[in-house]
Amino acid sequence: MVHRKTRRAEATKFGAVVRRLREERGLTQEELAERAGMSATYVGFVERGDNVPTLTILLQLAEAFDISPSELLRAF
Repeated sequence: MVHRKTRRAEATKFGAVVRRLREERGLTQEELAERAGMSATYVGFVERGDNVPTLTILLQLAEAFDISPSELLRAF
């Protein structure tokens, strides 16, 4: 079983990847959110590691970045 602290640490690392990719592409949180079909508030939660993304969210983010889900995970 994965401990809560471990999940939080992994979520924080994943969030940093999302932020880095967003900034590399010159996108605001609002622009990324629109592309991914989610709210900008939720993007902020993901970037801060406040939320552990589901598989659906991972797929939406990969599509918004125009990369494959495996590329998004490799960046992580």
